[in-house]
Amino acid sequence: PAGVGRSGRTCCWHDGPVTSMSLVVGSLRDLHEGMAWVMVIGNGMAGFWALAAHRVGALRGRALWWFTALVQVVIAVQVTIGVGLVAGQGIDPPQFHLFYGFVALITVGIVYSYRQSLRPHRHLLYGCSGLFLMGLGIRAMLVA
Repeated sequence: PAGVGRSGRTCCWHDGPVTSMSLVVGSLRDLHEGMAWVMVIGNGMAGFWALAAHRVGALRGRALWWFTALVQVVIAVQVTIGVGLVAGQGIDPPQFHLFYGFVALITVGIVYSYRQSLRPHRHLLYGCSGLFLMGLGIRAMLVA
């Protein structure tokens, strides 16, 4: 039948046949969608953890900062995958989706630059920014 590739399948996001290129693009889109959940949930957890650590000293430690760094690196990975999908595959996402992604990336840089000057309040800084980043991720997912 029309629209069916050699494997006998059609692609999940367009009506054309399944080709190696559509599998790669589909895989990148799936990875982008999956990593979005990691970004949202991870930054929410890091934000709540940092806010709790502001109150409870026992929650402070190196693990908090490693986890925070990890979920903030996920944002850079997300933006990189998104740029690859737009530039390399001609996918046209809503403009606000792009806006929220770049604001999230810029937020990570701004928070990182303020970490020394706000050292006495760093748990509040990273707690509030983690929740803000979670909100940006949710908005980006809603407009996509």
